[in-house]
Amino acid sequence: MKKTALVSLLICLAAGAVCAETAAPQDGAPAFGAWGLDLTSRDSAVTPGNNFYRFADGTYLDHVQIPPDRSRYGVFDALAILSESRVRSILETADPGSRIGAFYTAFMDEGRIEALGGRPIAPLVARINAVSDRAALIALISDPAAVARPLFGLDITPDFKAPDHYAVMLVSGGLGLPDRDYYLKPEMAAKKAAYQAYVADMLTLAAWPQPQKAAENIVAFETELAQASWERAALRNRDKTYNPKTRAELSAYAPGFDFDAALASADLASVSRVILYDDTAFPAKAALFARTPLETLKAWAAFGVVDEAAPYLSKAFVQRRFEFRSRDLAGQPELKARWKRGVAETNGALGEAVGEVYVARYFPASARAQMLNLVGDIRTALSRRIDEVDWMGEATKQAAQTKLARLTVKIGYPDKFRDYSALEIKSDDLFGDVERANRFEWRRQRDRLDKPVDRTEWGMSPQTVNAYYRPSANEIVFPAAILQPPFFDPKADPAVNFGGIGVVIGHEISHGFDDQGRKSDGEGRLADWWTPEDAQRFGARAERLAALYDGFEALPGQHVNGHLTLGEDIGDLGGVNIALDAYHASLKGRPAPVLEGLTGDQRFFLSFAQVWREKSREAALIQRLHTDPHPPGEARVNVVVRNVDAWYAAFGVKPGDILYLAPVDRVKIW
Repeated sequence: MKKTALVSLLICLAAGAVCAETAAPQDGAPAFGAWGLDLTSRDSAVTPGNNFYRFADGTYLDHVQIPPDRSRYGVFDALAILSESRVRSILETADPGSRIGAFYTAFMDEGRIEALGGRPIAPLVARINAVSDRAALIALISDPAAVARPLFGLDITPDFKAPDHYAVMLVSGGLGLPDRDYYLKPEMAAKKAAYQAYVADMLTLAAWPQPQKAAENIVAFETELAQASWERAALRNRDKTYNPKTRAELSAYAPGFDFDAALASADLASVSRVILYDDTAFPAKAALFARTPLETLKAWAAFGVVDEAAPYLSKAFVQRRFEFRSRDLAGQPELKARWKRGVAETNGALGEAVGEVYVARYFPASARAQMLNLVGDIRTALSRRIDEVDWMGEATKQAAQTKLARLTVKIGYPDKFRDYSALEIKSDDLFGDVERANRFEWRRQRDRLDKPVDRTEWGMSPQTVNAYYRPSANEIVFPAAILQPPFFDPKADPAVNFGGIGVVIGHEISHGFDDQGRKSDGEGRLADWWTPEDAQRFGARAERLAALYDGFEALPGQHVNGHLTLGEDIGDLGGVNIALDAYHASLKGRPAPVLEGLTGDQRFFLSFAQVWREKSREAALIQRLHTDPHPPGEARVNVVVRNVDAWYAAFGVKPGDILYLAPVDRVKIW
């Protein structure tokens, strides 16, 4: 399904979190062990101060196997598999006449899809081939219902500086590879060559003329687009990604591309103001579009259609797309079973319709109430920390407290599920269903443009294993599917819950005060509420943290980009500090019990570390280092704990240990 253009508007816990392993607990017992922790995961041969991640997770990592239809595996992925199987049960027992039942049935009708081959996209490919001018081509690829790849993506989102009103945002795109680095870095040359072969093969399947030559021209065109594209770390900077322009200003700023045609195709002809995201990329990409031969642009547009539509076509399209996008780019050996792909696509088209059933079956009301109590504990702990930090002045502290007090919390599922009654789904027309779902979603967004922002809306479905902070709403959101072991288990030891879901809660709240989230006030408005001195002190500490992640070598010669991951890194560090304070407060002055030789603090840190245990295929990890604002699990654990004083005391970490940092070198933000 077509996704919104600006995925960065939600600051998520885990990227691509399709995401925990679950045991089969006895009645009244926690899911893991005697009190909620998997003690078999540890590697006691490793000194905690040398590699805490391996100490907590080494035995697990040595023995766990990545499923052949996945590029990584860990806690998030195991929970995703559970959610996937639950949704399968929902869809396979759904009324065939219901929307979710009909969509899934259409996807699973492999015989009909195979018989159709590439015919579902033939009309659109033919229309692209027949266009005689750029404006007509722009209209085709900018239609929100089209299964196509636009050069400039559209989104309807709360205005960053007026978050009670919606605005039209434009972000530049056009690339078929995961990031500009894949076109421009010498070490990516083999991936780029494989991409060109893939483009040629997909055009051949679509019966496009001279596919080999067309593929060569397409990759050359996209390489120039990549040169104009922003680096990932720059795209995080909210001071630089808010660039409002009138329609006339946009046309004058980026001549060479008919934005009027693009907006009209999206039913936005009457819009007078837009906001550019990566604004300085627009003039270069528009000029490139204007000077590139029309035949190359048509081939590029046709490939975008084939590439985006391939999951809904016959095996030849599906297999070739898998071979490049999953196998070559991410190292995944096997294609997912059809039912798994059907679950994912149905979730994408009708997420809240599926979610309404999911919640009724799998999410008890008691979990919502317990989560609200935990959020309250974490909130109180952060409030105390704000008062106690020594680098922030009183005026900024008061503003921070106001923002924290206005934070909205959403647990489990939306209070009102989305109405899909206007969406027609046919059990014998998969590609038509996809197009109609795209149009339905765009109309839903378009129709709210002149209305007040709906702050009850969710950006994830309940069956998603993830969580997020939305700066423009100043809200934290926890879908139902993440609220289960090992993150959250009502029967587990409190230290385990605080180290699991407590850290997740703290992480999401901390996003409101990370290097980008801090730029919005309590109403979600992009505004500077910091004194210059406090902002400077914050920035200096953030730079020190970024430097620590820059030094983390995930693979030989492959390091984390500390400025790309900085928001998540601040969230992780803040989450641990805040949740640990909340755990200590929950003891109410009583000593924590010792369980199986482990103190309360030791159980807390082990729980935190085990949430992030994961194994990735090398190609997937390389892709992640170039594209993902989330660092690998080992970095999320080892870099965080070395900045937390209580961890040193809990595990007797001392000078000479590999992870040891002198107290003066430990980064303290929240």
